[in-house]
Amino acid sequence: MTTIRTWLNPPRQNPGTPLDAAERRALWIEIAIVLLVTFGLSGLSSILSLLEAALAPEPLSDQTVALNAPRSSQQFIDLARQLLGIVRLLAWAALGLYLLWRSGRGPKIIGFARPLLRRDWLPGAGLAALIGLPGLGLYLVARAAGLNLNVAPSILADYWWRLPTEVLWAIANSGAEEILVVAYLITRLRQLGWSENGSLLASALLRGSYHLYQGLGGGFGNVIMGLVFGRYWQRTSKLWPLVVAHALIDCVAFIGYQALRGHVSWLP
Repeated sequence: MTTIRTWLNPPRQNPGTPLDAAERRALWIEIAIVLLVTFGLSGLSSILSLLEAALAPEPLSDQTVALNAPRSSQQFIDLARQLLGIVRLLAWAALGLYLLWRSGRGPKIIGFARPLLRRDWLPGAGLAALIGLPGLGLYLVARAAGLNLNVAPSILADYWWRLPTEVLWAIANSGAEEILVVAYLITRLRQLGWSENGSLLASALLRGSYHLYQGLGGGFGNVIMGLVFGRYWQRTSKLWPLVVAHALIDCVAFIGYQALRGHVSWLP
């Protein structure tokens, strides 16, 4: 009971030296700029996408959205644009790491030092199974209820570079999201005096917001994922397992979809 209570309501972490009014204002400005450049703006765009889909004449369950789609009809221009998108996500991750490092919270402190098999990779695989399998069930239920679009994880053409590009997308997505949405945002909200539960909820809602283009089911499922991942990081200070888990989930979705498409009736 004590363990469960501690997980649900952990003690406030030491945020460091209290901030004066000018420092608090500067920190809020930094958070606003980072989110507007990265996932905050993606969340606003995703809300508009969901609204547009809801106003369309056909129901959500008859509409399809692709997570990884071609960006040009020309093969090598498509590849170049795919790589640019991957680099952009990696730059977002680097921005979060840099800002945390400048404030005295380097990679080792946030649990992003050199990954180890037993400490990072195995827990990551466990988290991937914990989130991935129920997440698939939630998606199917939400789509059947008309609350979600058909999600096609990847519709890239079958070029020689498709598989490595999908793996790179998975790595870039996981790094950017877990560094910015978990480590960066929760750390900054702690510094501003937020409680552990308050900062966790903000992180989870942000994660859910930029997945709303998939439908309400996609948004809700990612809020749950955000609560689990955020709390794991708060309790363990280990970020690598989250990155590993997220990358595994995306790799299975991207590659598995390509392998099963046309062979399974519930895949668009």
